[in-house]
Amino acid sequence: MRDADTIFRRYQQIRPRLPRVGALPETVQIGSLLEIADQIDAFVFDAFGVLNVGESLIAGADRRLEQLRARGCQIRVLTNAASYDRQGAIAKFQRLGLSLADEEIVTSREAALKHLPDGHLGVIAMGADRLLDIPHPMTRLGDDPAAYEAVDAFLFLSSAEWTAARQDLLRAAIARRPRPLVVANADLAAPRETGFTLEPGHFGHLIADDFPDCVRFFGKPFPDVYQLVTDTLEGIDPTRIAMCGDTLHTDILGGAAAGWRTVFVTRDGLFAGLDADAYREGSGLHADWQLARI
Repeated sequence: MRDADTIFRRYQQIRPRLPRVGALPETVQIGSLLEIADQIDAFVFDAFGVLNVGESLIAGADRRLEQLRARGCQIRVLTNAASYDRQGAIAKFQRLGLSLADEEIVTSREAALKHLPDGHLGVIAMGADRLLDIPHPMTRLGDDPAAYEAVDAFLFLSSAEWTAARQDLLRAAIARRPRPLVVANADLAAPRETGFTLEPGHFGHLIADDFPDCVRFFGKPFPDVYQLVTDTLEGIDPTRIAMCGDTLHTDILGGAAAGWRTVFVTRDGLFAGLDADAYREGSGLHADWQLARI
């Protein structure tokens, strides 16, 4: 699943698991977020495909954030990336050259950690992740089948070191003894400089295909992470918050389900180089506004 069309079709397949939205507006084409700054009090940005591609900042993204701040708009970055703890996420955006205050960054990992099941966790994470923010006894899962059998629940943070063999171990363990699987990144894939990477949501939905009652997803489009953002924007009417993202089934669907306005960004993300309008029409997920870059 390494091309946009396959990713889109898979999102359509799993759509019954995603939040429901009613009729969505006709999309208005704009050239810059500055054109709608007087209608919006807070802009919430996806990271991959909107602010950065992989480890590279998209040209002009940092300047646009500063221009919106100068117009009096609040800024938040809402990312499904769960491979890093909070300090790691902050450091990542600093490396990209984005000037963001700590409170302007909200991650799906934070939402997942607020809803962990009790008991001993089997954690799927990068080796470099020290897991200092996990408030439960845990075992880091690798290639030992016994480790999968011994834990009470599973927490999926990162697919960076995940393998097909490990996926088979996870599925077999849940088949033998059903237990909760918390997926902290609901994305199926993420755009990088050289293509797409498969993300935890891809592997979580493979488990949910067979064991739907065991799996709970966090991050866009699911509501918990939107509530975390709303809690930091006290007093702002939801209709004056805009979610800006490149993925219809996460950013746009989730923002609309939260009652926010939405902005579909097309040039650098999931639909880069493709007819984004065709995918929008095919899904029926229409953002309030659409543009190439923010």
